[in-house]
Amino acid sequence: TVTGVQTCALPIFQFAPLYAAIEKGYFREAGVEVELDYSFETDGVKLVGAGELPFAVASGEQVLLARAQGAPVTYVAAWYQRYPISVVAKRDEGISSPQDLKGKRIGLPGLFGANYIGLRALLFSAGLDEADVKLESVGFNQVEVLAADRQQAIVGYTANEPIQLKAQGFDISELRVADYVQLASNGILAGEKVISEDPALVRAFVTAFLKGMRYAIERPDEVYALSAKYIPNFSDLDENVQKQILAASIEMWKAERLGHSDPQAWENMKDVLLKMGLIPADLDLSKAYTNEFIP
Repeated sequence: TVTGVQTCALPIFQFAPLYAAIEKGYFREAGVEVELDYSFETDGVKLVGAGELPFAVASGEQVLLARAQGAPVTYVAAWYQRYPISVVAKRDEGISSPQDLKGKRIGLPGLFGANYIGLRALLFSAGLDEADVKLESVGFNQVEVLAADRQQAIVGYTANEPIQLKAQGFDISELRVADYVQLASNGILAGEKVISEDPALVRAFVTAFLKGMRYAIERPDEVYALSAKYIPNFSDLDENVQKQILAASIEMWKAERLGHSDPQAWENMKDVLLKMGLIPADLDLSKAYTNEFIP
């Protein structure tokens, strides 16, 4: 079976488990040939919902938002066990708790996606709302805008922007969303059609993917090296920074049972989206995710 997997827009080291599963032959042994398609997360969710792609990488909020629109998609394996979003500021801004964000000017890619949902969840944890801060869309230039003091804080991925800023010598403070609320995070999405018609394919894919994840967790240096063929301009990258990014990512993948979805994390995500008015109260979580394919 040849199966496509939609990831994010760029090949990056955070996708090391997929690269490992391909390079170590885990997908091949499972009878699955994988083609990676780099595009936006929302596009992948739509393609899976339409039955045009069997799998995609998607964050928890995208799953619930899609189901609220009637898309027949189900999250079949958790990748990240901790929501991978942080709010970052220079130390002298005095932001050491979510309450300190009140009145601050905060830059983020836009009012969408995991960055936005993570920030809103962090604000909720402090009894704050969007109206209590000043949000500005800055595209994916968070490092540059904070470095140039064009924002008082930025929202980014825990395993990316904070590490990049530290590597540039900035003294920063970081609020990790996962330290304040447990939310359903990035994982593997499948369509209801492929789940019902070919559950063996789903099980084979998930099992091979989790083998790749375990390999990456246990052998980070090896998986860093084998990822080279997938990463553009690999030789030009700062190896120290990129290995820090991989290490930080690995810490968010670890679990006693790799791939397992935490029901409370899904309840928390549903609550956040309900408070934002983005999903209906009667959304059925039992169809949004499953642990039946987790070894």
